[in-house]
Amino acid sequence: MSARYLLPYAPDAIGGLPADLPALVWDGDGPVPPADALREVEFFCLPYMRHAVALPVIGRLPALRVVQTLTAGMDDVLPHVPDGVEACNARGLHDASTAELAVTLVLASLRGVPRFTRLQDQGRWQQEFHQSLADKTVLILGYGSIGRALAARLEPFECEIVRVARRARPEERVHGVDELPGLLPAADVVVLLTPLTPESHHLVDAAFLARLKDGALLVNVARGPVVDTAALLAELTAGRLRAALDVTDPEPLPADHPLWHAPGTLITPHVGGPSSAFLPRAKRLLRERVLRFEEGEPLTPGA
Repeated sequence: MSARYLLPYAPDAIGGLPADLPALVWDGDGPVPPADALREVEFFCLPYMRHAVALPVIGRLPALRVVQTLTAGMDDVLPHVPDGVEACNARGLHDASTAELAVTLVLASLRGVPRFTRLQDQGRWQQEFHQSLADKTVLILGYGSIGRALAARLEPFECEIVRVARRARPEERVHGVDELPGLLPAADVVVLLTPLTPESHHLVDAAFLARLKDGALLVNVARGPVVDTAALLAELTAGRLRAALDVTDPEPLPADHPLWHAPGTLITPHVGGPSSAFLPRAKRLLRERVLRFEEGEPLTPGA
C-alpha cells in the first residue's frame, strides 16, 4: 500500500483514524524513509521541535499537497513550502500551554520569584515588598487564539486587559496596532503574542519601548525578532524596564549574551508549547486534519 501520509505518530496512537490509513511514521529522530516510500506522500506533518531535520524532507515529496505543523508560528516553515502546497499551522493547539506560561512569567516577575529563588540558594530568609498583578493594566499585543486564552486566565486577577491586534475589532473591544502609541504609556505589562511577519519584525523597537512607563514589564512569548534586542538591552541595563522572555533574538541565546545577566530579566528557553498539555491536543488536531483531508474538506474552519 502506497503511503499518502507522513506523520510523527502512528495512526492507532492518534486514535479515531481508519485502521487502514496509508501512513508512514517518522518522528524526526531516526532516518528519513527512503525516496521510493515517499513518492506518493500528499500530507506531511512536521515532527514537533524537529523542524531543522524535517524541513529538507519537504523537497523530497513530489506528490505533496499539504504541510501541517504542530506549531502556531510558521515563519521558519513557509519559505520551504512549494507553490501550490497548502500550509497549515496548529492554531489552538498551544493556547492553554502558552497562556499558562505567559501568566507564570508575569506573576513570577512581578512578585520577585527569581530573586527569592536566588535567596533560597543562599539560605536567606528576606521578606520584601513586590508588585501585584491586581490593579495593573496588561496590554496583549497579538490578540488571536492564544491571546483569548491568556485574557481568560488573567480576568480573575483583577487587572485591566487591553487587547490589540493587527486591525481593530470594536465588537470584541480589540484595538488596532496603529493605536499603540496612545495605549502603551498606560500599560504596566505588555505581553507579546504577535506572529513574526515582515510587519512585526522589530515592532518593539526603541520608540515602542520609550513609550512604556518606568518599571513596565515586557513579556515575549511570541518570537524573538519581534523585539529589537539592542533597544531592549539598553532599557534593561538602565533599569527603567523589566522583561520576561521565553523567546530571544538570537535563539538559542549564547551563554555569553548580555541578556542573561540584564537587570530585571527572567528568561525561559522557548518552552511555551512543550508541556503535558501538548500531546493530547496535538493528536486531537492531527486527527481532525487527517479526517478532513480524507473527506476532501477544507482543512481549517472557514477555509
